[in-house]
Amino acid sequence: MKKMRWILLVSALLTVLPARADRIKDIASIQGVRTNQLIGYGLVVGLDGSGDQTTQTPFTVQSLVSMMSQLGVNLPAGTSLQLKNVAAVTVTASLQAFTRPGQLLDVTVSSIGNAKSLRGGTLLMSPLKGADGQVYAVAQGNIVVSGAGASAGGSSAQVNHLNVGRIPSGATVERQVDTPLGQGEYVNLELNDADFTTANRMVQAINLAMGDGVANALDSRMIQVRAPLDANQRVAFMARMENLPVNPGISAPKVIVNARTGSVVMNQTVTVDKCAVAHGNLSVTISSEPVVSQPAPLSKGKTVVAEKAQVDVVFGKGGLIVLPASVNLGDVVKALNAVGATPQDMLAILQAMKSAGALRAELEVI
Repeated sequence: MKKMRWILLVSALLTVLPARADRIKDIASIQGVRTNQLIGYGLVVGLDGSGDQTTQTPFTVQSLVSMMSQLGVNLPAGTSLQLKNVAAVTVTASLQAFTRPGQLLDVTVSSIGNAKSLRGGTLLMSPLKGADGQVYAVAQGNIVVSGAGASAGGSSAQVNHLNVGRIPSGATVERQVDTPLGQGEYVNLELNDADFTTANRMVQAINLAMGDGVANALDSRMIQVRAPLDANQRVAFMARMENLPVNPGISAPKVIVNARTGSVVMNQTVTVDKCAVAHGNLSVTISSEPVVSQPAPLSKGKTVVAEKAQVDVVFGKGGLIVLPASVNLGDVVKALNAVGATPQDMLAILQAMKSAGALRAELEVI
């Protein structure tokens, strides 16, 4: 009898608790540990005649003249340069947290002029600045472009994009960004998605593994954790804590509708109340064909070409379909497919169901 009670109790717990468990590092981040964006301006040289047209991009010539003057080459005033192998570009990179001077970064090089291709070019030394205007890295190197193209006699063929390339390990870090791992004895965790249930479960998981009172939830997103002051002990503490399993709370029902592409995405908590839906298709077909009118012989008339247009409007049959109340995503999908609507038509149906109160979910149009 006792064994049977335990089996029923375990079955009830498995029914109540979510089946999946995520690590803390998968659903939360450490406050202050972040990526910083870097941007710079530079010149790409060595192009095979596919550079900027200097008459339309004067900033390319100005940049080249300024660079040459810094290298000791002074051009006479009024000199007109006709460059074909130089292109002005922007250089971007991401500076990860705890990156030290001397480490290498991957950079992306993008044309900002009218260059036809950056293939085979070399980026000259370009400083990369952060949001504060300070130089954090310097980029230089040969550009790798994944595309290819050719043209002749007015015909052209192109594979992928030719005006954007990458330089693997093309930037050297010159300045590091201070990334304090917490403030004083506390480290703050930030949930990727604010949720009171997930925050409460995370606090319980940390206190159970690390000791009572170690973690406290400040709100639905922020969790304050007391960590050791010693740097080595703090790293070991964080390594152990970020791998603790947590069952995240069930997210609120939501339907995401992309009006431009007709895409509809819904999560597993979306439900539908019983309702009736009538759907019919409307198609409009417009066709035209040329009609040639020839004049009579010896009438000195002219041949006239006209168009004969035909417009057809067809209303598809649309019956009234009753959608039953559903409690899971599979039933919702089956009910909506029963209407026989296309994804584009589904947008109007979902909006109408939301207005009628039959769709138990938040409808978000992007």
